[in-house]
Amino acid sequence: MSNAMESDYEVVHAKSKVFYETYERKEELQHQTHYCSGCGHGIVHKMLATAIEELGIQNGTVLISPVGCSVFAYNYFDVGNIQAAHGRAPAVATAAKRSHPHSVVISYQGDGDLSAIGSAEILHAANRGENITVIFVNNAIYSMTGGQAAPTTLIGQKSTTTPFGRSAENEGYPLRMSELLATLDAPVYVERVGLGDNKQIAKASRAIRKAVENQVRGLGFSLIEVLSPCPTIWKMSAVDAQHWVRDVMEKTYPLGVVCDRTKDRQPRAAAAHAPGLDEIPAILGIEHDELPETPAPCNMTGEVDLHVRVAGFGGQGVLLLGEVLAEAGLDSGLEVSWLPSYGPEMRSGTSNCHVRVSKESIDSPLVTVPNFLVAMNEPSLRKFDLSVKPGGWVIYNGDVFPEDCQRDDVNVLALNFTQAANDLGDPRAANMVMLGALLEISGGLPQASIDAALRRLVTSERWYQLDERALARGRELYRASRKEVAV
Repeated sequence: MSNAMESDYEVVHAKSKVFYETYERKEELQHQTHYCSGCGHGIVHKMLATAIEELGIQNGTVLISPVGCSVFAYNYFDVGNIQAAHGRAPAVATAAKRSHPHSVVISYQGDGDLSAIGSAEILHAANRGENITVIFVNNAIYSMTGGQAAPTTLIGQKSTTTPFGRSAENEGYPLRMSELLATLDAPVYVERVGLGDNKQIAKASRAIRKAVENQVRGLGFSLIEVLSPCPTIWKMSAVDAQHWVRDVMEKTYPLGVVCDRTKDRQPRAAAAHAPGLDEIPAILGIEHDELPETPAPCNMTGEVDLHVRVAGFGGQGVLLLGEVLAEAGLDSGLEVSWLPSYGPEMRSGTSNCHVRVSKESIDSPLVTVPNFLVAMNEPSLRKFDLSVKPGGWVIYNGDVFPEDCQRDDVNVLALNFTQAANDLGDPRAANMVMLGALLEISGGLPQASIDAALRRLVTSERWYQLDERALARGRELYRASRKEVAV
């Protein structure tokens, strides 16, 4: 067709501009999605894209897609995209909406995701009335992982985990999530729609647009449940699967508006702005004179990049040691992270924490290859000793370092830190003696930052004074050990 002839025609139907021009998930077939033939996700995608385009909100939309068949939605929608862990999309959507209240945030979830592992997230997001829109695609099965029963699987429906059909006695009844959420006071609009025929699809399109528009108007939480065919896992043809939605699923999940409070709701008040950095100390009850006036300069040579693993029993002050180190790094103007990990027993159970302190942005709070291991007991030493980076340090709370734990490629400081703390007045201060040794070895944090962090975290004056002495004692013990080595 010539350009002149093309200009005589008006394009009235084309792919939505909300979709990318090509889909680059894989090198070939970049005009296709990954969905199976007859899958309802493609239809729902089209309806959602149409709503976004018609409302003119493409540049302000954020789509949250968790694990499930829709896991690759970010390859198709040309909007802001955030990938969420399985079931956590409502929590991620809450964070996105609260941090960017003028954005339109849409959580797109399947039934295995929303009604199973994510049931707590969706329940509490709805109960809080978060101003988000949730698209809930219900095909009554776990599709992506091979066809296990979901909370939405119908009575009598066969799956890989219910080969004889779901029974109320063994697996319970199907969860009607729309009805469940509609019992809450906060949701503004909940509707169940289907993809069983063209009439149902037309109604579904209008419902999705309304749910998104409710958010644009600031009315609060909306959810659209979409009964969707899954020909591959159901082992049906595309036509039969569509009919099964209409003729079978609808008997368990009746279509229609479950709750609509749009006429009674006023736009939600805009969230208050987050406090400024200068207001944070007052909110935390910290006096300004407790903090260095400006970030203290690091006196560590080269790049500051501490990967510290602190491990011991619960009650040994493992977490506090890590907190002081992280807080001091923060006061020094560095990037920090502190991640605790402990067993079911608060006392005498295993306990450890990950601490990162760096001049550069921190990619992950996990410390899998520490350059400092602070082992407060022998079980912790044996658990983490081999993970220490070559050239790193092991600071061990013991008179003698076990021979079968010795390595030629790491530095070791093994002392009875508990006895050293006991000599100062209380054996429970061993954690601070060990921290003092670590600080002396690393040389990365100024004493003013350590003092300020300790003052904030230790409220007892007696313990603050004891911990200060313990830190100094740890530094002395390391220096003394170096003199012995030199001799």
